[in-house]
Amino acid sequence: MTKLSVNINKIATLRNARGGNMPDLIRTAIDCERFGAEGITVHPRPDERHIRYKDVFDLKPLLATEFNIEGFPGQPFIDLVLAIKPAQVTLVPDPPDAITSNAGWDTIKNEAFLKEVISEFQRNGIRTSIFIETDVNMIRKAADTGTDRIELYTESYARGYSFDREAAVKPFSEAATVASEVGLGLNAGHDLNLENLRYFRENVKGLLEVSIGHALICDALNFGLENTIQLYLRQLK
Repeated sequence: MTKLSVNINKIATLRNARGGNMPDLIRTAIDCERFGAEGITVHPRPDERHIRYKDVFDLKPLLATEFNIEGFPGQPFIDLVLAIKPAQVTLVPDPPDAITSNAGWDTIKNEAFLKEVISEFQRNGIRTSIFIETDVNMIRKAADTGTDRIELYTESYARGYSFDREAAVKPFSEAATVASEVGLGLNAGHDLNLENLRYFRENVKGLLEVSIGHALICDALNFGLENTIQLYLRQLK
């Protein structure tokens, strides 16, 4: 059964647009759990344009489900994760000014760096995942970093779904097979939505978790947050 982790970055973006505490990020995260979400994801960036480091500290003692912190492993991010000790950390190769994650790790060029960071997190009991594309050589090399899981970057699937969904999902199905062969757990995220999620889940074997934020929050404007989370859960079960 694939878990749904709700990325609440967009809630923080809306709050920060006006200042103050509306919408209330903490209350929204707790509501997401109450409505059925099986995890909460945040992606703090150095400029704190959405999730602030203080938000991460405020969330940690209140969440009852898995807490997943995403980000580029610069020293401030590493220090934050080690202080919080979430259930999972997802490493992404974002430059500081990236609008959103738009590429996976080159696990060949960055093997030594990733090994060092991952070993530090694992010594502290934190499950690690690395954001990656469907290149099977990169996936095989990911296993050499010591990571527990990979998170497949699904933008190309979402973009191709409406044109040829079989062709769009094929590299992800193959990537899942390779991940299983080398002993890696499998997550996925980026542009998954109510239209394309079920087909992805049905065709990508061993999918443990999806992290969804932008589409889910947009759908909540039309359907309400509780109903939207239930709609996503139905695509996964």
